[in-house]
Amino acid sequence: METLKIYNEPERAEWRSLTERFTRAEEEITQQVAAILAEVKRGGDRALREITRRIEGREASVFEISAEERRAAAGRIPEALKEALAAARANIEAFHRAQLPREVRVEPMPGVVCVQRALPIRRVGLYIPGGKAPLFSTVLMLAVPARVAGCREVILCTPASRDGEVSPEILYAADLCGVDRIFAVGGAQAVAAMAYGTESIPRVEKIFGPGNRYVTKAKQLVGANDVAVDLPAGPSEVLVLADDTASPAAAAADLLSQAEHGADSQAVLVCASMEFAREVQRAVSEQLKVRRRGEIIREALEHSRILVFAERDTRIDFANAYAPEHLILAMERPWEAAAGITAAGSVFVGAWSPESAGDYASGTNHTLPTGGWARAYSGVNTDSFLRKITYQELTREGLARLAPTIVAMAEAEGLDAHAAAVRIRLENDPS
Repeated sequence: METLKIYNEPERAEWRSLTERFTRAEEEITQQVAAILAEVKRGGDRALREITRRIEGREASVFEISAEERRAAAGRIPEALKEALAAARANIEAFHRAQLPREVRVEPMPGVVCVQRALPIRRVGLYIPGGKAPLFSTVLMLAVPARVAGCREVILCTPASRDGEVSPEILYAADLCGVDRIFAVGGAQAVAAMAYGTESIPRVEKIFGPGNRYVTKAKQLVGANDVAVDLPAGPSEVLVLADDTASPAAAAADLLSQAEHGADSQAVLVCASMEFAREVQRAVSEQLKVRRRGEIIREALEHSRILVFAERDTRIDFANAYAPEHLILAMERPWEAAAGITAAGSVFVGAWSPESAGDYASGTNHTLPTGGWARAYSGVNTDSFLRKITYQELTREGLARLAPTIVAMAEAEGLDAHAAAVRIRLENDPS
């Protein structure tokens, strides 16, 4: 049985269907999540306890992780992992600190000064998935830029196990990155708690982080009316753009590394020849035999695909049409290809740049737009934790110079009070 279907030189008329993501029916999830949000908004901690009992099957009297529990987590982490986290944190901090914006100050005409300053969001909330694969790497990707940006308070919500335990890796990473408070709450109810606030969990100004379909839907709903969210996110995805100089084994490994994220993930190969496509197909089958998350990968591969385009420019055009979360350029002159990319969350250039590097430790952020949103959205970066305020100061002479422009425009729009705000100042000036 073939693990990936191959499309040989599909017509551009077919591209729309070939760039579609795998989606599930959302109506029932929307109703369930909306009910959870309303319940938490209305009932606070009491509602959180009831939802935790109902959905997770555990009793939760206290949600916040104590300082003692956080300190104890360090003793459960192997030294090798501690060293890896420290190295990854240093790289992520270096890259995100370099993104800090400078103040903008411009005098467009004498007597008129315009300023833009970036200020940190005061309180941010991070959602970190737990479960069978706790994403402690996401703690670094969110908490480090939050601290670099200067956010005053960083809180974190993450699911607990049936016995109320939170992953020690998540706790250790949170302490390493300076997270202020951690709460053992997961799912849509955690998003609701951060969006509305409860007796235990403070309301935040912006929510960050990936999650399952319930978490994603909750972020969509609260983001429409109640609180800012980081970006539109859905199932994870990768597009590998390859020519015949690439390694079929490496391309297969990249596809599988993305597919193991979840059954609704999508992995796409766009290559130059049928021969290469079949080699990758065989390599995927072989490597899949020894992957621990084989069943999840098989489900993801059912809605993944390989496309063959002999022309290099056509392969690049398809990549832009797809607008992937992760884009791997495994081809000759990869930086030339990168110059033609207009839509991607994060680009991995050359044969030695696996997506795994960005997922963990190269320094770039792995919280990225999915589902084609890379056409319009950036991945999480230092700017995500800032908001920018503009200032202007005019002297009397500056206002006099600008007055004819302001008055002409205000009167043309029929807003004579705007024009009067200028005229009155100049006419009543005692000097």
